[in-house]
Amino acid sequence: MTTDQRLALEFCGMRFATPLVLLSGCVGFGEEYTRVEGFANAEAGAVCLKGTTLAPRLGNPAHRVYETPGGMLNAIGLQNPGARAVVDTILPTLDFAETRFIANVSGSTVEEYEEVTRIFDDSPIDAIEINISCPNVKEGGVTFGNDPDMSARVVAACRRATKKPLITKLSPNQTDIAANARRCIEAGTDGFAVINTLMGMAIDIEQRRPVLGNNQGGLSGPAIKPVAVFRTFQVAQVARPHGIPIIGQGGVTSAADAIEFLLAGATAVGVGTGLFYDPLLLASINAGILDYLDRHGFAQVSDLTGALRLNGA
Repeated sequence: MTTDQRLALEFCGMRFATPLVLLSGCVGFGEEYTRVEGFANAEAGAVCLKGTTLAPRLGNPAHRVYETPGGMLNAIGLQNPGARAVVDTILPTLDFAETRFIANVSGSTVEEYEEVTRIFDDSPIDAIEINISCPNVKEGGVTFGNDPDMSARVVAACRRATKKPLITKLSPNQTDIAANARRCIEAGTDGFAVINTLMGMAIDIEQRRPVLGNNQGGLSGPAIKPVAVFRTFQVAQVARPHGIPIIGQGGVTSAADAIEFLLAGATAVGVGTGLFYDPLLLASINAGILDYLDRHGFAQVSDLTGALRLNGA
């Protein structure tokens, strides 16, 4: 269990024991990985719960997950029991003394985002992540995330519904992610998660059909890391002058990957698909970050945020 105070940081007014965040959709509603022998929630600064909508959803038809070179396509389709069930039956089972828990809010209309946020506002959840960029549902989702005006409308609606910290999950599938981030800051977001998955497709050439039942899905894993690092850097140029922190995410499987995101401007680092390869990955990443701090003379992990030295500067 990690106890080294050099890994602790503040994110949107919350204390994270480590810079690592378990990403939404990868650990269910926070209970799945507690069954893995040797796993400790204390290794994570925060856990993002599975995407939640107002009404229960069964998700997309099979197939919903497909491994690709260097990554994974998923089209789960936001399967969840609905916001009220999460608050009433799941949150009471979580140990909030171990780590911070962040709800992930999704919807097909602005009004649905606002209502789900209001339900979580009246709960012990620590913060709320707004999923405006899901590429594997047919309504809402990526449409909101790729339009700065719509993104701002969703953030503003959620801001009205809660005083809890709001973290906006940005889509990489847009022309100007920095402009979108700027609009979200104006609308009241407290933080960002950068990035969500990239849109992708796999085809069964013998059947001449897409492999995924939803035809398209979200690509995650090491293949997207260079894109995610660059998008994090772009958003940081807009966010950091306003004191807006970022969870950098996309393809993290090692301490070196996590440190790249921190140097690019992230305050915390999300780990998702890497957990499918190694469920105990967090411990090795945290140990690697501590080793880096020692070797380079940094006192705290927060000192790494934005410490990138650009060529030619």
